[in-house]
Amino acid sequence: MSHRQYLFSLRFAHALRSTLNEEPYTAHRLHQDLLAGITVGIVAIPLSMALAVSSGVAPQYGLYTAIIAGFLIALSGGSRYSVSGPTAAFVVILYPIAQSFGLAGLLTATVMSGVILVLMALLRLGRYIQYIPESVVLGFTGGIAVVIVILQIKDFLGLPIAAMPEHFSDKMQILGSNLSHTHWPSLVIASLTLAIMIGWSRTRSRIPAQLPALLVASVLALAFDHYGMPVDTIGSRFSYLMPDGSMGEGVPPVLPHFEWPWLREGADGGAFVWNWQTLQALLPAALAIAMLGAIESLLCAVVLDGMSGKRHSANSELLGQGIGNLVAPFFGGITATAALARSATNLRAGAYSPIAAMIHAVVVLLGLVALSRLLSYLPMPAMAALLLFVAWRMSEAPKALHLLKTAPRSDIAVFLTCFVLTVMFDMVIAIGTGMVLASLLFMKEIADMTRVSDISQNRRVVATPLPEDWCVLKISGPLFFAAADKVFGDIAQNYLDRRGLILYLDGVPILDAGGLSSLERLMQKCRDSGTYLLLCDLQFQPLKTLARAGIQPQPGIFSLSSSLADALESVSNNTISTALTLPTDKADSA
Repeated sequence: MSHRQYLFSLRFAHALRSTLNEEPYTAHRLHQDLLAGITVGIVAIPLSMALAVSSGVAPQYGLYTAIIAGFLIALSGGSRYSVSGPTAAFVVILYPIAQSFGLAGLLTATVMSGVILVLMALLRLGRYIQYIPESVVLGFTGGIAVVIVILQIKDFLGLPIAAMPEHFSDKMQILGSNLSHTHWPSLVIASLTLAIMIGWSRTRSRIPAQLPALLVASVLALAFDHYGMPVDTIGSRFSYLMPDGSMGEGVPPVLPHFEWPWLREGADGGAFVWNWQTLQALLPAALAIAMLGAIESLLCAVVLDGMSGKRHSANSELLGQGIGNLVAPFFGGITATAALARSATNLRAGAYSPIAAMIHAVVVLLGLVALSRLLSYLPMPAMAALLLFVAWRMSEAPKALHLLKTAPRSDIAVFLTCFVLTVMFDMVIAIGTGMVLASLLFMKEIADMTRVSDISQNRRVVATPLPEDWCVLKISGPLFFAAADKVFGDIAQNYLDRRGLILYLDGVPILDAGGLSSLERLMQKCRDSGTYLLLCDLQFQPLKTLARAGIQPQPGIFSLSSSLADALESVSNNTISTALTLPTDKADSA
């Protein structure tokens, strides 16, 4: 399949079908996928729970996400090695929703985002990911990492804070006022967990760093509890209602079951009220979830393509992400997207096809049923340390530092704007402002490239001597709205005392509506001052724009010429009134 076909292709289960159609799926390849799926599934179990807790819901909903969405997206998506589930990037969006609308609001917003992702796939919008500047991506991912760190300080230090406020200043204030209440056993467990993961990740061991770190942390938490210094755990923090009416601790050992998302519990355990005001409040969040899900999943697919030499189908991947996020909330799953760390682990573990990611979902399911009692012993400080480790890896700090050292000032300004706005406000404002700022700065840079120069005395270009009071001006660069007004304004200010002007336009690839309007103003000023205007050597697009606008030569005032040589000859022979014309039929054909 050609590169263009990959950009525009859209079909259900593209990655799975492409993989199985290439070569026979042998027992050896199934063994590869099995080992990779088991490896990633083991990594995903604690991580999914930690991300659910950080998003403001109980840990089992993270597991449900990895099971349902992880399986469906791998089955229906367009990236061969991507593994989907809860990710750290969504924490900054999901936590405020969960605080304001409860689990029901969060799941409802996820359903809405799934619909948006499917529509994006049907509209073939996957290819537009390439138009998001790296400075914007690095800015909001770095800001998200900082927000995650701030949210985890409470559990990392064992601070007695019931819930973190929504705004940045309030978060910092409540953390600062509670630092004196640091629980040193929690700090010891969190620090040791983080140190083990950092040290273990530098080895070449195939065992994921989370396993030894969380095992040591759980044993240490039991030891502290034995000596009368209890540490908060999954079991002590979360509970569930058992069939006999009693309360269970930790993660319920039951399979995800179907339930309408909006019928689940709302904020503070109350009922979720679905009305027009709620829809208006959740729609911007759903748009943000969909945009971030599209960006993260497609960037993950691009990275995996570079690591594997394969190609993903962007629109098919958006379709898979949309299906996963549309279906998972009906079984308690929160927002999911492709996770780069888990996907890279999947590829390095030897995965051959999307079946590995589907096996990962089955492993999480088995872990939920068989290990739920053991999972309740995981200490919350260790889970916070796990998310700090994830935040550092997702921050792309080396890339960000390299950008700050080497990038142009405009890119640095965009990066810092996105970073600060993500931390201080939210990601939606950051990305919107960053894209607008990046676009404006880019237009300024392109406009600065458009220049006009007097080449009347350049005998290499203007070989024929010009009549008295005539000059040739060469314009180089696009004549769009941001550049044309300045260029034609300079010409009007400095050259309207001449008898005639030749505008040499072979270096002008684009003339837009703004440029056309500025040109028409110049033509009017030339008419008023008695200066003859001759345009020559127009490229196809500017010529097409003039034709569509009905611009026609006017004897004694304005004309067009096909080349600079013809223009010089017509001026020398005083035949400019018979230069190139643009009849209506040619304008239509252009």
